[in-house]
Amino acid sequence: MRPQGSTLTVAVLFHSGYGHTKVVAESLFAGVSSVAGITAHLISVDELPAPGADRSLGGKWQLLQAADCIVFGTPTYMGGVSAKFKEFADRSSSIWFKQGWKDKLAAGFSNSGNLSGDRLSSLQYLSLFASQHGMVWINLGMLPGNPHDANTPNRVGSSLGLMTQSDQASPEVTPGKGDREAARLFGVRIAQTTLRWTK
Repeated sequence: MRPQGSTLTVAVLFHSGYGHTKVVAESLFAGVSSVAGITAHLISVDELPAPGADRSLGGKWQLLQAADCIVFGTPTYMGGVSAKFKEFADRSSSIWFKQGWKDKLAAGFSNSGNLSGDRLSSLQYLSLFASQHGMVWINLGMLPGNPHDANTPNRVGSSLGLMTQSDQASPEVTPGKGDREAARLFGVRIAQTTLRWTK
């Protein structure tokens, strides 16, 4: 049983090729961090060391192991998750073998350069990956926004997880205001759900 008064932890794990998915991860992280009783960690897959010779996982893998909820984020490249994210997923097989993440909460997000961008394929992969680990998936829980207004949260009308879109510009300006706000709101939802789930 968790000690009374201890905080719960949410890990936001992501890969970002050009900085746009990182912007989404940071906005989501801000939403998670704004909820009292939650400690949040923002982790890039690039910070996770390769497995040892005995397949042991050290470094920031231990933050994932200790988390009550893990949020997975990836850009959508060529209709699926990035190669770097897939490498992380494959390296987690030693955890899967022991069902080390069973009954943790999970959620996911993906960014692409086009309005469709086939992000649903990436979110479906993330939810299946979480299910293989025996995790419990948190959906977006947000009504569709106005698809013609870039300042509207969830303007693409996603349900399974968060979808965001970035133009061919620097991550300082894109994804836009609506997508960043959707990420923040999703982070709040994830944190609040984690508090309810682990009572």
